[in-house]
Amino acid sequence: MNSAKKNYDVVVVGGGHNGLVSAAYLARAGLSVLVLERLDHTGGAAVSAAAFAGKPARLSRYSYLVSLLPTQLVDDLGLDIGLASRSTASYTPVIRDGKPGGLLVERPEGEATRRSFAELTGGDAEYDAWREFYADTADLAHVVAPTLLSHLPTERAIRDQVDPGIWRDLVTNPLGAAVEARFSDDTVRGVVATDGLIGTFASMHDPSLVQNRCFLYHLIGNGTGEWRVPIGGMGAVTNALAKAATDAGAEIITSAGVSSVRGSAEGAEVTWHDGTTTTTVDARYALSNVAPWVLRILMGEPEDPASKPEGAQLKINFLLDRLPRLRSGVDPAVAFAGTLHLAEDYTQLEAAYADAAAGRVPAVLPGEVYCHSLTDPSILGGSPEGTHTLTYFGLHTPASLFADDPVATKALAVARALESLNEHLVEPIESCVATDASGNPCIEAKSPQDIEADLAMPGGHIFHGHLDWPWAPNRARLETPAQRWGVQTDVPSVLLCGSGARRGGAVSGLGGHNAAHAVLESL
Repeated sequence: MNSAKKNYDVVVVGGGHNGLVSAAYLARAGLSVLVLERLDHTGGAAVSAAAFAGKPARLSRYSYLVSLLPTQLVDDLGLDIGLASRSTASYTPVIRDGKPGGLLVERPEGEATRRSFAELTGGDAEYDAWREFYADTADLAHVVAPTLLSHLPTERAIRDQVDPGIWRDLVTNPLGAAVEARFSDDTVRGVVATDGLIGTFASMHDPSLVQNRCFLYHLIGNGTGEWRVPIGGMGAVTNALAKAATDAGAEIITSAGVSSVRGSAEGAEVTWHDGTTTTTVDARYALSNVAPWVLRILMGEPEDPASKPEGAQLKINFLLDRLPRLRSGVDPAVAFAGTLHLAEDYTQLEAAYADAAAGRVPAVLPGEVYCHSLTDPSILGGSPEGTHTLTYFGLHTPASLFADDPVATKALAVARALESLNEHLVEPIESCVATDASGNPCIEAKSPQDIEADLAMPGGHIFHGHLDWPWAPNRARLETPAQRWGVQTDVPSVLLCGSGARRGGAVSGLGGHNAAHAVLESL
């Protein structure tokens, strides 16, 4: 499909959730907006799909939970979406001295949580440390969260509002130092540490502090850090955004692969193809919802393999005929309702990192499991009673591990993921997996290479690259609207609106909101 117009106020490259947020805000402000999406549908990584032939259940195929999407943004755009709290925050099955047990964290935390900590650790000290630590992180979250939809604050402005000890533990020193100083139990340490490693390949002592930045983003959503299940799946979120954009007058063209973006101080030119026809339009601004590494290529720079982002996750989607029973005896409806931590003791996380850094699939693969259908059964469609979805997210599986033999390496990684789960089950998970219309097990695995092939995320990096601190360095230039909103490139008419913006990553809409406001402030 070609555009009927040759000139727009804004062209958005990429119809993922951030691009749709930008389009909705700008179209509501009266600007002419065109969104170009390479795939035959919008939504990017935030989509729902019937992944298994003959099965009506619609899984959140890539992105799967929501925390950072601000309530203000939802209200601004009048989005008709529901986000449901999970009744369990997390459950971590363990085997100690040959005896199965586990650590339960309720939402909200209550007596069962305190008792679970005591049974695992032998007293109340570790739970007291847990509550103190998360009270401290909440203090930082309460300072940062209100700034995410405003001009970038400086680092000094944030630091001056936070206790120096909290700033040291979460921002200045590697996160591992704080985890080791504040907690004694290996399992508790690991549960805390995992939020710094989701989609991020790093040691807890990495001097780059990338693990600290990842940790912070996992805890600042709406000031609470709660991760919720989107009712109807992730596709319901992006469908609502697409509707908001088109209702406001934005034009969306799918199956439009952008081949070049050219910009200057006067405006931008965007060219795309639909398989048969090449089309070029002019715009006052081009907003990029693709990764900055990809944008540089579209803007004419040579491809630079050395700077290409590298994703580090294994995503496995399952459809089950029934939930499996756990060796610890905990109710599966409780254990699977939140985040089920597997092989994520602190020492296991560091050992897995060492394996992967040495080029080996971790011998014991850490990961997390989520059962969204316990919170939102609507995604099951007309599935038989007892059916459930399951999502596994594996850590420390960088793209480089899969480069030489992607098929065999993915099979090995999947096998080790299943081993980590089966260690804690009465019956192997394979015995609970449903079969599709052809009789094949309903298991779908995605390596970083698969993510890149499906979604054009370079290296399969789910954040488009390493996350930045959600504030500006003290000496940063904040002279232009784009700089003040953290969405600038080297070309004034081309702005970042996706996860590659300074406040990007996850399903947040922050990049889209902030790019749109930079445009409006510039007009």
